[in-house]
Amino acid sequence: MTINIKTEGHIMLIEIDRPKKYNAMTREMYTQMARAYYKLDREDDLWVGVVYANGPHFTSGLELTDWSDVFSNAVGFPLAKENEIDPFYMMSEARCRKPIIFAVQGYCFTWGVETMLNADIRVAASDTRFGQLEVRRGFFPCGGGTFRLARDIGWSNAMRYLLTGDQWSAEDAYRMGLVQYVTEPGKQLEKAMELARKVASAAPLGVQNILKSGRLAEKEGELAVKKTIHQDVAKVMKSEDMKEGLQSFIERRTAVFKGK
Repeated sequence: MTINIKTEGHIMLIEIDRPKKYNAMTREMYTQMARAYYKLDREDDLWVGVVYANGPHFTSGLELTDWSDVFSNAVGFPLAKENEIDPFYMMSEARCRKPIIFAVQGYCFTWGVETMLNADIRVAASDTRFGQLEVRRGFFPCGGGTFRLARDIGWSNAMRYLLTGDQWSAEDAYRMGLVQYVTEPGKQLEKAMELARKVASAAPLGVQNILKSGRLAEKEGELAVKKTIHQDVAKVMKSEDMKEGLQSFIERRTAVFKGK
């Protein structure tokens, strides 16, 4: 397997594991990653995901020899109808309901940037080099980079890199708000796991509804959220976790949530 799945408590770790090829993504790797996102979304005991890569580089990009015919025929990404969630969030409206944290290092090119744009928290080692290199290879990004990069770092910042194919550094990414933490090389996964444990200790229903509310606003605007948010809050207020949260406050102890 070139995508490995591990668990630590309520955390699901998704490991990109093709280091000899600089973690270049094949179609099979895409399918494995899509299934991992689906598993994270559907399993009640999994509350947060961490995506990271084995080796000195997160990814050098797509294995173009494996993808050229798919893109040439306007097929897009080979998403199955069942048991998969597209990690690019391009092939369907389905999104993972659980938060995802990315930890990147070395080269983080093309698909690495585009899937990272769908993550909720992003950590980069200081040696990370980001790049949407497609215009230097004869085509252009088709996994969400053309519109999500501008959303996250601003139009002109995004066009400066999309139109030139130039790389940018971890420090640049932090300055523009693309990543939330920059660590020493080799410490990026440690920081991502620290954050994941904090998320996993929070109330899962609250966490998932934060994502639901924010994504609805992004897609349909604030008015759509205002129409539904109080109904969602009322449901969560009736949960066992809400009772536990109140009781832990009274007893001055750390709450132990169950996601119910």
